[in-house]
Amino acid sequence: MSPGLDASAVSRDPHALPKAHLHLHFTGSMRHSTLLELAERDGIRLPEQLVSEWPPALSAADEKGWFRFQRLYDVARSVLRTEDDVRRLVREAAEDDVADGSRWLEIQVDPSGYAARFGGITAFTDLVLDAVAAASRETGLGMAVVIAANRTRHPLDARTLARLAAQYAGRGVVGFGLSNDERRGRTEDFAPAFAIAERAGLMLVPHGGELRGPEHIRLCLDRLHAHRLGHGVRSAEDPDLLARIVDAGVTLEVCPVSNVALGVYSDPTSVPLPTLLDAGATVALGADDPLLFGSRLAGQYATMRAAHHLTDDQLAELARMSVRGSNAPSEVKAAILADIDGWLAA
Repeated sequence: MSPGLDASAVSRDPHALPKAHLHLHFTGSMRHSTLLELAERDGIRLPEQLVSEWPPALSAADEKGWFRFQRLYDVARSVLRTEDDVRRLVREAAEDDVADGSRWLEIQVDPSGYAARFGGITAFTDLVLDAVAAASRETGLGMAVVIAANRTRHPLDARTLARLAAQYAGRGVVGFGLSNDERRGRTEDFAPAFAIAERAGLMLVPHGGELRGPEHIRLCLDRLHAHRLGHGVRSAEDPDLLARIVDAGVTLEVCPVSNVALGVYSDPTSVPLPTLLDAGATVALGADDPLLFGSRLAGQYATMRAAHHLTDDQLAELARMSVRGSNAPSEVKAAILADIDGWLAA
């Protein structure tokens, strides 16, 4: 650094900032170029929104908006036809995370969405875990899997997935989640599934507090015993709830670009990250579904830096929180935290 240059004024590259990635969906991690290539290979006609309008204009403010979002997601899932396709998706997700400075990735997958094509939920989970292990070896990225139930399906299906996740606890699976439109279904009906996962020692990471507000976050805490919240950003609307989250050490997996794309907030400056940080919340920025939202992990840091005038020290603390909120082994956490200090010192 040149003499007299204020270190706090330096804007270091967020791609080079070591960090953990805790909110990335399996299908939504696909590269756009891979989607186009696989669709062309098998003659799959893609909606225009996934071709010339990428990233597609989305809003889930109403049921029609979410239906359009889900349709695009289902089309993306349909291009994965072979085991090599699955391995390619996982490897490319790892490569993209490494390019964004990620040192640890917890990728979330719902095996039931692929069971019919890949021989059942157990066979597909085996395939994903093998692909994750191979991608980790090839890229040097630490990786683990969160198995997520779909709240638009029957709660009994969630129990089946929770037992599956428990079976693989300590063998590549580190958590159990609940995804899809949080306005659908009754959250409390999924409590028995989360109890199964909790007994297995898995981290409990349901989605809550994005499309619904603080009242749903309370349900996730009270009935599902959430350790982390997928999104959770709308806890900023309730100071008492936010204080509870801080006291309990619950990590919020905030995905600002997708929040704006889905119409939760009008623009990045409206994402209440400063409110969460000022309250002392643990926040881990995540990319959610880059295929549909067009921004990967480093982009979340860059977007929040620009929207809220964050300093490099604040970006570094966000990265530290992502590491602390992860399931990475203690020695991996220590190494990443040391490298974050190195990023600041550079």
